[in-house]
Amino acid sequence: MRFSSNIAQLRPSATIAVSTLAKRLKAEGRDIIDLSAGEPDFDTPDWIAEAGVQAIRDGHTRYTPAAGIPELRRAIAAYHSAEAGRSLDAEGVVVGAGAKQPLFNACFTLFGPGDEVLVAEPYWTSYPEMVTLARATPVPVRGSEARDLKLTPEDLERVRTPATRGLLFSSPSNPSGAVYTLDELAAVADWARAHDVVLLADEIYQRIYFGDADRAPGLLALDAGTLGPHVIFNGASKAVAMTGWRIGYSLSDVDVARQITAFQSHTTSNAASPSQYAALAAYSDPPRMNAAVADMGVAFRRRRDLVVARMAERLPAIPYVRPEGAFYLYFRVDGVFGDRFTSASDVCTAVLEEVGVALVPGEAFGDPTYARMSYATSDAVLEEAIDRMARVLGPALAAVR
Repeated sequence: MRFSSNIAQLRPSATIAVSTLAKRLKAEGRDIIDLSAGEPDFDTPDWIAEAGVQAIRDGHTRYTPAAGIPELRRAIAAYHSAEAGRSLDAEGVVVGAGAKQPLFNACFTLFGPGDEVLVAEPYWTSYPEMVTLARATPVPVRGSEARDLKLTPEDLERVRTPATRGLLFSSPSNPSGAVYTLDELAAVADWARAHDVVLLADEIYQRIYFGDADRAPGLLALDAGTLGPHVIFNGASKAVAMTGWRIGYSLSDVDVARQITAFQSHTTSNAASPSQYAALAAYSDPPRMNAAVADMGVAFRRRRDLVVARMAERLPAIPYVRPEGAFYLYFRVDGVFGDRFTSASDVCTAVLEEVGVALVPGEAFGDPTYARMSYATSDAVLEEAIDRMARVLGPALAAVR
């Protein structure tokens, strides 16, 4: 079979591949702790789930407008208007099947052959693939470890060319958990506006934040006059544990939203109708939604603190990015490189095969010296997982010293 050149360089999602392997090993009877998946372990709050069930009972099972039901778009716009301190136009909201679809829609709509898109490294595994599918060129750009790998205008200017058209990044970061401060975001936004670079900001983890506020700083918190062309991505998946419902969205200028909607109308059309009504229940009741987010946030903060403490106790020689948001620990494994291990893939394969802990190697995120673990699971499981990891990494560290 001959395949299209459109997918000639396409690689499967590494995170999904690891999660799938972990599930298969579990099904075979192996004792596997899966720390690969980026998914809250909480159930969708009952009142949100019931709204989806009620939507089915009420016959909301037919097509909707491609950009989403008007009520949900208005509720999302109102929800983010409070963050922005100004009224956002619901026509700038496009609802898709999770945040992944709006991200791809924007890449495909805004970029094409001859364009370069800067991709903050470490990156979520699908970012470069989305840019490539748009037939543009992804250009990884990395910040200093002293700044938790976050980008500065100087980093961006170092790789900018006349073909640079976009910058794609996440905050809070997947995979590192690093969070840009408002000043850091403002500096990046100023640089992008000055060079007519479209900012694509993935803020899907915004509500899982360990700072003093109820959400991580985002582009909407900047003065509107400092923002040039931009698209923001967010959704219900992480904040209120709705991953399987597949509701995400983009926020942009109305003209951009119309083009994204036109593209979506020829691919998937609307997100699932009952899922939209479930999300409507969440976004139209911010106090109740905020309470649910806060409850889960307490657990995520406790788990973050537990993982950091456990790593200090069992694997003190392993450096990591201290997570200020999301639910990942991104840690270096090159300290064990030597005769036995030469890459993060080698390390993660050994940890899975020998002690049954599934991690994602840094190759998925652009760096073979790191690995990522998710702490979206119980305290007891996390303690056991790190104890198991230490049985492999501890001796390996000793062997190369």
